[in-house]
Amino acid sequence: MSFTALHRLLGNPPGPITDEFIDEAVKVKLAETTDLDWKAKLPETKSVATSEFPKDIAAMANSGGGVIVYGVKDSGEAEAAERCDVGDFGDSQETLLRRAAISAITPPVFGLDIRPLGQDGCRCVVVVVPATVDGPHLVYRNEYFGAPIRNGAHTVWMKEPEIERMYRARFDERRHSNEALINLYNETAVGRDTAARAWLIAVAHPRLPATDQTRLTNEEARGIFKAGREYAFKYANFPDSGSTHPLDTVNRDRPGIARRRWVAANTATADGLRWREAWASVHDDGSVTIAAAIGGHRRPEDYYLLGHEIDSAAIECSITDIMGLIRAVSKRRGTSEYEVRIGIEWAGETPLIIQTVNLLTLPETRWSLPLEQYVPILATVIANADSLSFYRQVHDLARDCVNQGGIEFLRTIRPPDQD
Repeated sequence: MSFTALHRLLGNPPGPITDEFIDEAVKVKLAETTDLDWKAKLPETKSVATSEFPKDIAAMANSGGGVIVYGVKDSGEAEAAERCDVGDFGDSQETLLRRAAISAITPPVFGLDIRPLGQDGCRCVVVVVPATVDGPHLVYRNEYFGAPIRNGAHTVWMKEPEIERMYRARFDERRHSNEALINLYNETAVGRDTAARAWLIAVAHPRLPATDQTRLTNEEARGIFKAGREYAFKYANFPDSGSTHPLDTVNRDRPGIARRRWVAANTATADGLRWREAWASVHDDGSVTIAAAIGGHRRPEDYYLLGHEIDSAAIECSITDIMGLIRAVSKRRGTSEYEVRIGIEWAGETPLIIQTVNLLTLPETRWSLPLEQYVPILATVIANADSLSFYRQVHDLARDCVNQGGIEFLRTIRPPDQD
């Protein structure tokens, strides 16, 4: 759920920003703050990257995030005075704004929430800039650069000590984030029977805590597990008869509460189903985990792989499931950027072998590459990216995971539609 400066200043509960928010702000003459800025006009389409737009976005990002509203004149005293019309605003204009936030700012600012509101005559565009841990964000003008920041209703330039302090905070955050991710991974991997079969361990930790800091309820956890599975099946949109999803073998409808998290326990407990064992969890801070038995799966031909033998489609399905949970949490809790760690744990003496089917030739053709150790895959995921961009991240992460075994093609995840 979204909770922005407009929500806070108007006394509204978390939820989508609506046109009524803008009307109310003008009615009460809402003043600009560090995290709220009124703008009468959008930047010119032909010069977005060289306009004030990158500076304004970078300043908000460097100040902890905020809201810029285009289509509201201020009174000269930084108060909302009246609405004005910004004109037509479509996908092409939105693309230009997002592109400028990436190409004209270093490091880029991802995850802008851009919402056109209003009717003809009083159309406006709300740009929500997320909080960031990658500051300072710099804006370049030819051979010069600067780090803008909000100071109340004004945008100013940081001095050298402020820039130094922000860099130090960035490096400290990265170290702490990496430690938290490793601890979460080790905790998830504990107790798995890795001497009998290989296990895939997938964990994701938000770089910034969830916007909603309340404890997850059982109903919310069930909703996240349900939505995560639905997303996963959209991403794995080329069904493979030999694949299985971890979220299909956990108790999504009755998660159990643990220490600041909800755990969907394994339901594959019968002797003939232990090869499908899986566990999943959703944490109050927005973290998600999956542990899934991935070696020794049953094949459609009614035989079992050995514990060190892994079918590539099972890896793909596990990736879609962890990414589905990330997406579901982001939609419900306001998380934006995640650090992800994917590994395969195997304690047996025989090297791991990842197998696949060559869909371009005969279905019977298989490859395998012995692996003495599977090196964990690390990635940064923008959880609140648009649908196509997020799908690209799912595809690329899955491809990285199977590439380590010498596998070139994905079987359950189609390449993203470049159109």
